[in-house]
Amino acid sequence: MNETPLGWGGIFRLGLVQTALGAIVVIMTSTINRIMVVELSLPAIAPGMLVALHYAVQVLRPAWGYGSDVSERRTPWIVGGMAVLALGGVVAALATALAETHLILGLALAALSFLCVGIGVGAAGTSTLAMLAARVAPHRRAGAATTVWVMMIAGFAVAAPIAGHFLDPFSNARLIVVTASVAAVSFLLATIAVWGVERDAAPRSAQWPVVTKPPFGEAFTQVWREPAARRLTIFIFVSMLAYSSQELLVEPFAGLVFGMTPGVTTQLAGVQHGGVLTGMLTVALAASALGGPIFGSLRLWTIAGCLASALALIGVAASGFVGPAYLRPALFALGASNGAFAVAAIGSMMALAGAGAGSGEGTRMGLWGASQAVAFGLGGIVGTFGVDIARGLIGDPASAYAIVFLGEAMLFLVAAILAGGLARPATAPAAFASNSRVDQPVVAGA
Repeated sequence: MNETPLGWGGIFRLGLVQTALGAIVVIMTSTINRIMVVELSLPAIAPGMLVALHYAVQVLRPAWGYGSDVSERRTPWIVGGMAVLALGGVVAALATALAETHLILGLALAALSFLCVGIGVGAAGTSTLAMLAARVAPHRRAGAATTVWVMMIAGFAVAAPIAGHFLDPFSNARLIVVTASVAAVSFLLATIAVWGVERDAAPRSAQWPVVTKPPFGEAFTQVWREPAARRLTIFIFVSMLAYSSQELLVEPFAGLVFGMTPGVTTQLAGVQHGGVLTGMLTVALAASALGGPIFGSLRLWTIAGCLASALALIGVAASGFVGPAYLRPALFALGASNGAFAVAAIGSMMALAGAGAGSGEGTRMGLWGASQAVAFGLGGIVGTFGVDIARGLIGDPASAYAIVFLGEAMLFLVAAILAGGLARPATAPAAFASNSRVDQPVVAGA
């Protein structure tokens, strides 16, 4: 492939796409989820099923990634995906308002909107990461992945508190206006950011004049047969299942147990994602500045992050009994722990995406994205259904949520065990420093 490698300016522009994507998604998974459970008094499984629906459609990520592999450009996939995502976000707010007076019609419209959100996230996100894997020089791949992932978390961390500020005092009209504003700004930001990034790249038809890309089924099977790719897929599923099981519970937990308003609980989501951002930056800086067999090891950071996430979830569960003052620091610690294991796994993912057989960066990214999507969808259902069952049996919201949080902590312990088989490099500063090489996969082979 003779495409001009992206410099840090191009990498930052693609990171803005992730920022825009995250800003819309956080409204869907935190604010609208909480409003359905607290303001509309719906069972937690209702928004859980909607979020699961948006993840379920993302099992098509490998197909979308394959489509961007064989098409002339990835930009249309990114811009088109962002348009569908923005539309889905606005319709979700309208559906939530409608559900207050026409429940069935509102939920039906919400299901359609969350399908759009899932399609948009899958198409735009997969193509953005595939462009990074294909266009970034090998020695910058993992560092670039860290950069754009941090920028996505920044979208969560910035959008949540700003939206929370303008949502109080809460009304359905405010929800619609705030969501539409976030969606419009995010779409414009992503479109401007990605426009022209591929201008210096020759069309793929010119790059591969005599090479015929294999059919999707054959390309997918080839990727799945790679032991390192398969092992990373399993870890992503378990760790994301552990993470996603708590994602839909924090805001309803704060509202039901402590009586916090929608604006305050939306700001809590910002605290948690701010912790993720802090965890990612801490690991990146420690690995690049200190390096060595300890601070530079992707494997050790991944294991430590999973173990710390389990401890933080125990702290979140305990806050329901000791008081709201403990919830904010516990959530920040949970976010920081999640960020620590995520950034190490991302380093492995980006190195492997561009190092496998063939040029199927989009297909590999799609496989791992699909694994994450299935885990997130299942996690949303398991977490919310578990809370509903526990509340029905126990009655006390604090105890019911604590049981589920402790179960999620156990999942993180399993993820830590699986992380031990992911990578065993002596050092891994290449995941964070631009002057190191990652031409070979950092995930252990067969």
